Amino acid sequence: MTRSTPSRRSVLGAAAAFGVSLQFVARQAFAASEGALEKKKFVFVICRGGMDGLTVSPPIGDPEYAGLRGPIALRDEALKLDGTFALHPALSATYRLAKAGEARIVPAVATPDRARSHFEAQDVLETGAAAVYAESSGWLNRTVEALSKARKVSALSVGPTAPLVLRGKAPYASWSPGRIVDGSARLPTLLQDLYKDDALLGPALARGLATEAMAQQAMTGIGQGTTMTTPAAGPAGRLQQQGQAAARQLGETLAGFMKAPGGPQIAAISLDGFDTHANEGAAQGQLAVRLGYLDAVLDGLHSGLGPGWKDTVIVVATEFGRTARVNGTGGTDHGTASTALLLGGALKPGGIVGDWPTLRASALFENRDLAPTVDMRGLLKGVLAEHLGAERAALDTAVFPGSAGVKAIGDLV
Repeated sequence: MTRSTPSRRSVLGAAAAFGVSLQFVARQAFAASEGALEKKKFVFVICRGGMDGLTVSPPIGDPEYAGLRGPIALRDEALKLDGTFALHPALSATYRLAKAGEARIVPAVATPDRARSHFEAQDVLETGAAAVYAESSGWLNRTVEALSKARKVSALSVGPTAPLVLRGKAPYASWSPGRIVDGSARLPTLLQDLYKDDALLGPALARGLATEAMAQQAMTGIGQGTTMTTPAAGPAGRLQQQGQAAARQLGETLAGFMKAPGGPQIAAISLDGFDTHANEGAAQGQLAVRLGYLDAVLDGLHSGLGPGWKDTVIVVATEFGRTARVNGTGGTDHGTASTALLLGGALKPGGIVGDWPTLRASALFENRDLAPTVDMRGLLKGVLAEHLGAERAALDTAVFPGSAGVKAIGDLV
């Protein structure tokens, strides 16, 4: 048997052809990757006022929980996730997604700020900096700027005023659904802070704000609160139902923008009213109204995105949590760690994100707050890298300046 020896020319020709084919495959793979990234959607929801994470995801299995929370502790009505954690009953749509593996909780997350000031904590949450007032632009705007170097990325601000998290050099569109908030929207938070130690005015203000929120829903179509799982009977129940419908419509409309051809991949929305110094309530009450509104917005996004839900991640965060102990007016004061919510069809199913520090007295931060175990920047880095394809170097230096020592939380998407 004889074996033919290939000529030098034929070998070079074959090698050249193989090189061309490898380049073609590489180009195709890159194009496919870019096309997949262009379908990814990310929504950041800010719950302003210091949302009480211990009521959002009550650790009903923690032996200290009921004693610390007293009249606002949730019990059988809580929607159980596992042996330790549950969700507030107003978060019924979120609970359904959690049971389907499309929602997870981060029960002890915080920014680097420890001052318990709304203004300072919101600044750190939205700028992504390690210290207050260290940056003038938002981390989400800088994310858009970094991603735009490789592909076209667009962003949308929902509301009459763009939140700081989306302000900066990178362009973004704005859409306002109506009078959700206005220039005086932060006044209720300031008043609650002012009267938090007043046993008479504090609870009265809390009741008034809850009633005003429900009335606003019916009058404007979009309010600051919504229904619980089972609305109350009578006029109050009808107002709650109207508010829930309006909130869900808000989510569906945002989803419509995002799934339209050429629509934004990234969006940011702010919800007010989570400062609960008095009359916070348990399964029903002031906070339940706000959580019901949040749940309806998220439900509207889920239903509105349709098939696009599988390419979506939503992060719900707040500037800080509340005190572990209930105060003398049935509310909670400014704290440290809170709960963040992760939702989306692009999420990997799993349990809680991060470690649970427990509510033992020795484990509380400064003997009053839930201790943080997750740095908000690490959580956001993980989502932005795995979901949107943001590069680690950009995340460590440009998006979250000086955060190289904060490890991204992986295996989320």
